[in-house]
Amino acid sequence: MHSLFHLAYHVTDLDAARAFYGGLLGCAEGRSTATWVDFDFFGHQISLHLGEPFKTTLTGRVGDHLVPMPHLGLVLALPDWQALAQRLQAAGVGFVMAPQLRFAGQSGEQWTMFFLDPSGNPLEIKGFASLASVYAA
Repeated sequence: MHSLFHLAYHVTDLDAARAFYGGLLGCAEGRSTATWVDFDFFGHQISLHLGEPFKTTLTGRVGDHLVPMPHLGLVLALPDWQALAQRLQAAGVGFVMAPQLRFAGQSGEQWTMFFLDPSGNPLEIKGFASLASVYAA
């Protein structure tokens, strides 16, 4: 079975969210009202509602790093990941974890980056040379 996920979470400013998700990340905007907006988040639906974002902490231990929890993640093929990383760097996005290779030469080798949306919601974007290795043990 192949299905889409839907995630709804809070943002503090819909215009800033539109500029970030629509403009910078390139997500197509869907339906909206005065209090929420939907985006096609790389083939999945996110709904951003005005409100107080999740409280996050740097408590997720991955290798030698502590990463923001909770966070929204996305897995891309490596060329798409590289293009997005370049776009974010060119835009001057501040990274929680700069684009880097994790688990080099190991099962699950991946490129990753963490950054925050304008409301402080953390996002992790992973890149894999082969999407078939995403769940490799």
